[in-house]
Amino acid sequence: MTTVLIAGGGTGGHVFPMIAVGDAVRAAAPEARVVYVGTARGIEVRVMGERGDDLELLHVLPLRGGGLSGFVRGAARAGSVLPEARRLVERLDARVVLSLGGYAGGPVSLAARSLGVPVAILEPNSVLGLSNRLLSPLVDRAYVAFPETARALRPSAVRLFGVPLRRAFARAPYAPREGRLSLLVLGGSQGALALNDVVPRAIAQGRERGLDLDVVHQTGRDREAAVRSLYAELGLSDRARVVPFIDDVAEALAAADVVIARAGASTLAELCAVGRPSILIPYPFAADDHQMKNAQSLERASAAVAIAQADATEARIAGELARLVAAPALRARMADAAAAFGTPDAAARVAADLLELARAPRHRALRFPIGGARAKRAAEEAPRRAARRGAAPPGAALGWEEAG
Repeated sequence: MTTVLIAGGGTGGHVFPMIAVGDAVRAAAPEARVVYVGTARGIEVRVMGERGDDLELLHVLPLRGGGLSGFVRGAARAGSVLPEARRLVERLDARVVLSLGGYAGGPVSLAARSLGVPVAILEPNSVLGLSNRLLSPLVDRAYVAFPETARALRPSAVRLFGVPLRRAFARAPYAPREGRLSLLVLGGSQGALALNDVVPRAIAQGRERGLDLDVVHQTGRDREAAVRSLYAELGLSDRARVVPFIDDVAEALAAADVVIARAGASTLAELCAVGRPSILIPYPFAADDHQMKNAQSLERASAAVAIAQADATEARIAGELARLVAAPALRARMADAAAAFGTPDAAARVAADLLELARAPRHRALRFPIGGARAKRAAEEAPRRAARRGAAPPGAALGWEEAG
């Protein structure tokens, strides 16, 4: 039996592409076993637990967000978890490993490579994440969604397949309506506080301008009460359906005339697979500002309007909504341009290539300082040495970037 190990997790931007690839592997090879690797910190515990998936957990700390001391602690922990990751790869007899970054992606990928197991990375954003960037010299495949990402990778490894999506996402015809329109607000799998505050106020301003809008607003868990209260305060209770999480995003997108969203790679892939015009307000603290770069890629193709969060005032958003409502033909062109970016077959293409890698002969094993005090000391010293050189810390390959 072929075992495919898929490592990553954290937010929906990692977890849902992992699931999409895993489901596609099972569809292509029913005899294959798919095992996911994540941590208890991410939403994978809840999402994969509800699905009944095989999920293994590693205890790894984040590298970003805690300054130099947090980085040192995270790098040391990542180094010390490598023996556990190696035992996991051996116990499961993994034939191929796919990493989406995340807390778990780096250690599992390095452990697999040390055993000669083929390794692939999947980078859904237009900018390579820290973990994928530093793993890239070791990998057999690099699956990407943007041509600009491919330029930073070894050409022979690159496969421009797009972002893997669950099978529900497919092109839905767009009929540009006039009169009352449906607006869908998505803040990512964890919601977006800024969107939860400014978008209801922008819709209220739009109503004052004569816009006739219904809205479905995904708030993120534990945030719906405050947003529902804000819509009520603005006199919009009868026009707004507020929910913490949308299970069937494909259906919600198909029903929408315009979408307001963050610009995480999975969100944009879903938008494009269905084909909908959008106003994108990127998360401003995403690693390497990758969400803004994602959004600008769609804006250059006339598929979306990109607004930096600092510029996303109530008046600006209301103005963009008014412009789109008044121009059905523009909305139709944006929907077509978005659909041209869509890659609904990405999961199947990644799965087929992974299974091909799994059938290939193993590599010669590589030696890493895996295990014990030596690995811990190496991980602790790596960021200090890199800082003195002005280089990226080698231990950063073991960490996680926010998917947004």
